Amino acid sequence: MDVTGIANVATTLADVGTSQAVSIAVLKKANDITAESATALIEAVSENRSVANLPPNLGRNINTTA
Repeated sequence: MDVTGIANVATTLADVGTSQAVSIAVLKKANDITAESATALIEAVSENRSVANLPPNLGRNINTTA
C-alpha cells in the first residue's frame, strides 16, 4: 500500500468517526425531546380531573372485541 492509499484510509476512518459522533448526538437529542414530550403527556393526563366524577363501575374495563 502506498502513501496515498494510507492517507485515503486515514481520511475515510476520520470521516466515519465524525459521522458516527454526529449521529449519536442527534440520537441523544431525539431521546431528550421524546422524554420531554412523554413527560408533558403524563402531566396533562394527571391534570384531567373530570374522570373523578364518574361512578366507580365506569372506567375499569376496556372492550377489546370491538
